[in-house]
Amino acid sequence: MTTSVILAGGGSGGHLSPGLAVAERLQSLSPETPVHFACSDRPIDRLMLEFAGAAFTPISSAPFSIRPVGLVRFLRGLARGTRESADVLRSHHAGVVLALGGFVSAPVVRAARSLGTPAFLLNLDVVPGRANQWVARRAQRVYTALPLGAGQDLPNLAGQVDFPIRRAAIAPADPATCRERLGLVPEKPTLLVTGASQGASSLNRLMMRFVAVSPGALEGWQVLHLSGPADRSALEDAYRTAGIDSVVLEFIDQMGLAWGAAELAVSRAGANSVAEVALNRVPAIFAPYPWHKDLHQEHNARPLVEAGSARLERDLVDPDENLSTIGRGLRELLLDPAARNRMRDASGALQSSDGASQVAELLLSALARRG
Repeated sequence: MTTSVILAGGGSGGHLSPGLAVAERLQSLSPETPVHFACSDRPIDRLMLEFAGAAFTPISSAPFSIRPVGLVRFLRGLARGTRESADVLRSHHAGVVLALGGFVSAPVVRAARSLGTPAFLLNLDVVPGRANQWVARRAQRVYTALPLGAGQDLPNLAGQVDFPIRRAAIAPADPATCRERLGLVPEKPTLLVTGASQGASSLNRLMMRFVAVSPGALEGWQVLHLSGPADRSALEDAYRTAGIDSVVLEFIDQMGLAWGAAELAVSRAGANSVAEVALNRVPAIFAPYPWHKDLHQEHNARPLVEAGSARLERDLVDPDENLSTIGRGLRELLLDPAARNRMRDASGALQSSDGASQVAELLLSALARRG
């Protein structure tokens, strides 16, 4: 009987992309080992996993909340999700589970514990969230892909690995070739605006306002904007009205093309985005997700900011207010090629080795011990 690896996580590209990187390396190292994702029921999970050709099963789950209604929803999702997860683990003869963080990992790890299946956690943030804290107490081993922040700790911490990055997130060619493959002008410098896998409404609204009041800052530039589904048409209209060449996409699976095309990027600061920026050596302005109370995405970006390869700006949500923060920094860098060159020179890869292969080897060792 062939045992499989179950990768548990989802709800955002930041959880799924590292898992897809690990799945790629597992396929390379051990083609005969089946890999199956236990993901959330959010549309982004289905979109990303189907694009990647990965096998998956959505699991009922809900984020943890201390509010009464939210807590009831979480507990119901945990109970139902645990039953569904146990069915997945049995039907796929799970030999080991890797939790990738996020709320959907909780019922899967709970089911693994009840069945006696080893479960590991891969922590992907400098400041672990509630779900990771919960899962860490129930996992056999915990690995972190980023150094934990000051005062942060995780139970059962066994060590640190490098950040797993998909091959599809690495620039496959020179900038001109990447631009041409995306329908952009090959010779034209390109600003990449990305709100990660689901887009960022506040960044979308900022860019609509920015091109309305400062179109001259983008003279000679073109824009590749990854918008998510809601604002695509409005953004296309705004760029067209301002006379700025653009390609606006709701989603892109081959993120390496986008990084390879970019002369400059405006991006959220999820750990996965930060790692991809560093690896592809793209000068970037990070605008962390503004609705986290602790603004923990700021911690992900700090190493690049301190190295001089990125800038950090507060997303104030209101587009006019953001003109004075993100917009001001963007205008400065668009008009200053020497500053961009210094940022690129200061940039180094976030890791020295292949984190996805490190994790894949840990999982295969666990399978071998069980075999």
